[in-house]
Amino acid sequence: MSEVLPETILLIEDGQADAGLFYETLREQSADSTTLVHLGLMSDAETYLARNTVDIILLDVRLPDVQGLEAVRRAHAAAPETTLVVLTDQDDESLAARAMQEGAQDCLFKVKIERRNLARALRIARERKSMEDALLTERGHAQITLNSIADAVVCTDISGNISFLNLVAETITGWSLEEARGRPTAEVLQILDGASGKPVPDPMERAVQQDKASFLPSNSILVQRDGGEVPIEDSVAPIHDGHGKPTGAVIVFHDVSAARAREAEAAHVAAHDFLTGLPNRMLLLDRINQSIAATPRHLKGIAVLFIDLDGFKHINDSLGHSIGDRLLQSISKRLVSCVRGSDTVSRQGGDEFVVLLAEVNNPRDVSVMARRMLKTVAHPHSLNLHDVHVTASIGVSVYPGDGADAETLIKNADTAMYQAKDAGRRGYKFFKAAMNVRAAERQSIEVSLRRAMELNEFHLHYQPIIDLRTGQITGAEALLRWTHPVRGSVPRAQFIPVAEDCGLIIPIGNWVLHEACRQARSWQDAGLPHLGMAVNISAVEFRGGKLLERVFSALDDTGLDPRYLDVEMAESVLMKHPESTASILKQLRAKGVRVSIDDFGTGYSSLSQLWKFPIDSLKIDQSFIRQIATSPDDASLVIAMISMGQSLKLRVIAEGVETQDELSFLQEHHCDEAQGYYLSRPMLPAEFARLLGDGPLQGSFPGHGGDPDADRWKRHPAA
Repeated sequence: MSEVLPETILLIEDGQADAGLFYETLREQSADSTTLVHLGLMSDAETYLARNTVDIILLDVRLPDVQGLEAVRRAHAAAPETTLVVLTDQDDESLAARAMQEGAQDCLFKVKIERRNLARALRIARERKSMEDALLTERGHAQITLNSIADAVVCTDISGNISFLNLVAETITGWSLEEARGRPTAEVLQILDGASGKPVPDPMERAVQQDKASFLPSNSILVQRDGGEVPIEDSVAPIHDGHGKPTGAVIVFHDVSAARAREAEAAHVAAHDFLTGLPNRMLLLDRINQSIAATPRHLKGIAVLFIDLDGFKHINDSLGHSIGDRLLQSISKRLVSCVRGSDTVSRQGGDEFVVLLAEVNNPRDVSVMARRMLKTVAHPHSLNLHDVHVTASIGVSVYPGDGADAETLIKNADTAMYQAKDAGRRGYKFFKAAMNVRAAERQSIEVSLRRAMELNEFHLHYQPIIDLRTGQITGAEALLRWTHPVRGSVPRAQFIPVAEDCGLIIPIGNWVLHEACRQARSWQDAGLPHLGMAVNISAVEFRGGKLLERVFSALDDTGLDPRYLDVEMAESVLMKHPESTASILKQLRAKGVRVSIDDFGTGYSSLSQLWKFPIDSLKIDQSFIRQIATSPDDASLVIAMISMGQSLKLRVIAEGVETQDELSFLQEHHCDEAQGYYLSRPMLPAEFARLLGDGPLQGSFPGHGGDPDADRWKRHPAA
């Protein structure tokens, strides 16, 4: 079977005799099917190859314009995809090997060429070229693949020297493939144990020796060429030849810096408050328990301080949540500035903080710290052009006397904090066992309060407001009463503070507002005199937002004319945030609702402040009325209040009138109206309706006829 020659052969040969020999040989074997192009100079060949393609190049390495390996290089560069066979006069194996490295597929010695073997030699050269191209293509695909993956890939030979790095490996290690090739693995891949800092045994060597895949320790660190350190995760495996014998190893690894950072961030978020960055309850519990475990070694105690801000909800509602958040951040920084590095300041949520004081020498140190915290919290906070004032109440528990574990210590500190609030706020209390009884009682009241609305345990009593000149009933104040199925009648002083603290005062107050408006309209529909209905709005309700919406809703739902609703609020509510309060009162007045200042005299307002508010009446606090007969100073204050109110064209109402002397004094100084047990106790709606039907209270009124010596009014039998 004859060999098939290539279709086009380029012979680069300056010897005419040799060229003729090749020409004759090719003609004999190709039967004119092969085209032979003969050129004698490399420059001519380069020009020809720039415009034409050939199947094979026969190159004599001794040409007039270039010789040796340089001729091979130029020919290969001119047609890198073409099979290149080198022709030489010398039997030089070294030259042949180097020619192959420069791109030739074969090297033929002219003296050994036989005509019958030339075609075979050229076929083999072409096949070798095809195989090389296929291998290069495969390697190219592999190279592209390895350079495209996100992991770093490093290969070594059987001696443990670097043979390959992909682009990611070059980037992470800082070594290029050219620089790293042939170097020992330990020089390019310096891997340390992250915990101990000691070098990790060469994983590539271990993979070859054990002939199995493995992994680096999970906390491995790669030392980069410039000395930087990168946390990595990897797998290592041996490389085998066609017979299954190890010929090297490959390590695949990736930079886990971002993953470790995310893990650290996730761990931080899980253990810290998102707003302030302080440890949260989970981390606090862990640190308290650690401190408890360390206490025997330190021979010192620990203390837990539970801190709750006074009036924070009002600030949040009136100035906005943004200011509220910034206030919490400011307080967090101040609390941290008060403690030592070994202590922990934690935010539990809302406006509650818990502080762990580790290694406490004695309770006096805790008292000093509590006073320091109260002082630093109370200092004005400058936030967005606002000077915000807030105070705190602190409860303290001490290990081991107040609890043997973190949960108990926090719970008891919380209990002590409520006692500090009950004692007037802006202070601190150490936990005492008796507090748990009061805390349990408070909790029981809160639980019962939550059921009271559903079970209709609330009802209203109504106390008349009397015109002191005519004895006419001009209004009624709605007073909330709670009758518990087991406790019976629960005093307001017991349940109102609890309702305010737990937020139930808002739904309860909303019920009171609706029920009082409904009752007033019911009396009117029954043909009784149209009276003003006074409903007290607590500071918590005022701060809770949507007050206008709730008031107007009650009027719309019941059909009561707004003129007959009198909204009462404490003087202190007005004084805390006069601008926002004035805006709300103006909208109430615009609707027709009347506004009264309750407990007047206790809020330290001034005449210059009062006239700014759209109000209708002042109610003098009963604490001043009770002292009229015994304290000349209080009597003078009452006279001044009456005079001040009337100068502002306000109705002046005295609360808590309980004696004839008090009544006479108020009449003498022209107080407009009064209410109190001397005149009439609060009563149920049916009783109040009968009282309205009976007309004015009977008695003598100086200057209005009657007996000037009469010493008391005739109270209604219900009084």
